[in-house]
Amino acid sequence: MNLEQKSDFSRGWRMSVAPMLDWSDKHCRYLHRLITKHTRLYTEMVTTGALTHGDPRRHLRFDETEHPVALQLGGSDPAELAKCAQLGQDWGYDEINLNCGCPSDRVQRGAFGACLMNEPGLVADGVKAMRDKVDIPVTVKHRIGIDKIESYDFVADFVGRVSEAGCEVFIVHARNAWLQGLSPKENREIPPLRYDLAWQLKRDFPQLTIAVNGGLKTPEQFDEQLQHVDGVMVGREAYYNPWIMQDWDQRYYGGSACALSQDEIELAMVDYMEREAVEDGTPWYAIARHMLGMRHGQRGARRWRQVWSNHKLKPLPAREVWAQARAVLLEDQLKAGDSASA
Repeated sequence: MNLEQKSDFSRGWRMSVAPMLDWSDKHCRYLHRLITKHTRLYTEMVTTGALTHGDPRRHLRFDETEHPVALQLGGSDPAELAKCAQLGQDWGYDEINLNCGCPSDRVQRGAFGACLMNEPGLVADGVKAMRDKVDIPVTVKHRIGIDKIESYDFVADFVGRVSEAGCEVFIVHARNAWLQGLSPKENREIPPLRYDLAWQLKRDFPQLTIAVNGGLKTPEQFDEQLQHVDGVMVGREAYYNPWIMQDWDQRYYGGSACALSQDEIELAMVDYMEREAVEDGTPWYAIARHMLGMRHGQRGARRWRQVWSNHKLKPLPAREVWAQARAVLLEDQLKAGDSASA
């Protein structure tokens, strides 16, 4: 593709929300899509075993409004990856992403995740097998190193060999993964961030789309990264403070900021809860947990969260819980207004 086509292609990864185990399920992605129309969304990691031996619908079902949406796979066997990539394409996903970054013991026992960075040939075989089966992009999310390996040559060799198999998009979590001695949470916090290695990858592989992930929380940080790489992937900040995404379509895609207010988004989520209860038997609280950061920093947010997370309210219909949450929010806001005018 020419430079203009390449630029248009890379733009698809300009902003994205990271795959987060137990968090970025279809309900979370539905909320995020109400806030931003263009940001790329990722499923939580789905293992090839879960798809080949379990219920594909449970793992792959999503709402049509979620596009562009990517399926992240965890696995290492090229044949199984190819089969699951085909499933993902058949279900309508826009991208298949291979997890080469998760350091958890469970993932290591399955011989995939971050430990795959030690086997770039196997990763390349998996990418090629998937690309032979699907027409949508096959991408890789990886770390900058493993354990004490901090040499740029290590990650550059990995990217170079995997790109030869046809992978054009690499999402770089700019920390090492320590396979021993740290929990997954500690692996997101303790190994130092080295964005410069991701920047160097973009300089050395200008034909590839390089996005960076890890520790990014503010528009100023996003903008700095976009001076050096093609895209930014945001993880926990997008979950804990989803309203941060309200201007991303305008800021990064030349579109309009979110047209819905937070009140309108909350009510849209109540409508969604009611549909999901009818269509799939999903309890409202399995959806509401993803909304708890929506009013981050607002007056009344604490009591509003307490209502939506109150286990004693689980038997009530979603709309009644919404009415209670709205009442305490308005009450606290009115009190603040009275105090300000006193």
